[in-house]
Amino acid sequence: MERPVRVLVAEDQSAVRAGLVLILRSAPGIEVAGEAADGEEAVRLARELRPDLVLMDVQMPKLDGVSATALVVAEGLADVLVLTTFDLDEYVFGALRAGASGFLLKHADARELVEAVRTVARGEGLIAPAVTRRLIAEFAAPGTRRPAVDPRVAEALESLTRREREVLSCLGEGLSNAEVAARLDMAEATVKTHVSRLLGKLELRSRVQAAVLAQELGV
Repeated sequence: MERPVRVLVAEDQSAVRAGLVLILRSAPGIEVAGEAADGEEAVRLARELRPDLVLMDVQMPKLDGVSATALVVAEGLADVLVLTTFDLDEYVFGALRAGASGFLLKHADARELVEAVRTVARGEGLIAPAVTRRLIAEFAAPGTRRPAVDPRVAEALESLTRREREVLSCLGEGLSNAEVAARLDMAEATVKTHVSRLLGKLELRSRVQAAVLAQELGV
């Protein structure tokens, strides 16, 4: 039997947090490792409990979700799935820069929440395709305020193999590993290997960052 996915739920509104915990605890293969009511507690518990994933609200007291995400990711404590109302503002872009593995709408239903957690746990950061593709499109749109592409990252594109560039292009379209495998006629395990290698070469923390980079550079 596979080990359950251990999730730390970080949400300051107690009623919302209780609802998230209830949904996750009722899902097979998912275990709620802990609950945090603010960003500082989220980071402390991530260090203490070492969950597989932190479900992180962006707007929390003491330490906001973006700053908490940056600390959790920088220390390699867990993947982070960000809860957002999807107002495309500095919170979302900040979470992207911080290395969040994916974004989930706060009003997502139980099925979407569970699937998002499982998707991130599989190492596929692009969740809720409609949401992710909209984020990518808005982030890459002319006039949108966004972080500049690191010149070193742009140069690193030259080190990618032809296959890695093809996979990066697919990520830019918001495709999952299974969809990339089908399009490029390769095994999912091979896709995962290519994704891992291209993230390393480009010094990126997540598939979401790779997807945005692909859009920005027209890969």
